Amino acid sequence: MQASIDEAVGVVDDFWAAHWSEFYPGEYVSPTVVGTYDSTDPGDTTTCDGEPADEDNALYCTDDRSVMWDRVLMSEMYAEGDANVYLVVAHEWGHAIQAQLDDSLVWTAEELQADCFAAAALYGAEADGVFAWAEGDTAELARGLTDLSDSTEWTGADDHGDPFDRIDAFNDGRTYGVPGCFPVEE
Repeated sequence: MQASIDEAVGVVDDFWAAHWSEFYPGEYVSPTVVGTYDSTDPGDTTTCDGEPADEDNALYCTDDRSVMWDRVLMSEMYAEGDANVYLVVAHEWGHAIQAQLDDSLVWTAEELQADCFAAAALYGAEADGVFAWAEGDTAELARGLTDLSDSTEWTGADDHGDPFDRIDAFNDGRTYGVPGCFPVEE
């Protein structure tokens, strides 16, 4: 599992470092990777924005621009397929991308835009020839997006949306790349 996490971090960071200037002004800055924390260990004092890191979750922390994920979550996701750890890492990286953008470029549905950015980075890396999906990864990703979704459609800024919302947003990034994640007029 850790090798997949490490590869996902490298793939996603390398994509954004290579392509940032094609889409956005300024300089790309990688988030700090805290990596795996263990919410089941009482001795683990990992915090995010001054609060204890959430159990069974993955996080982008605005205070120090860091990404992290709970060992329990990643173990569960990895058991369902290795593509899911790429999804989790790339999604949290998507929040790090949002933090570098002007507010006018961030969707109201931030969680869904993070899914879009995740797909844009992963499928962009594949197009660059630095990453390859294995047989069955598409089905793993669809299950992962479903497993990590809310029971209702997107309704508020903290919502991840239902499985259809998440898959639609991910598919926008897969199909159209980063431009598929640009805000659109409604």
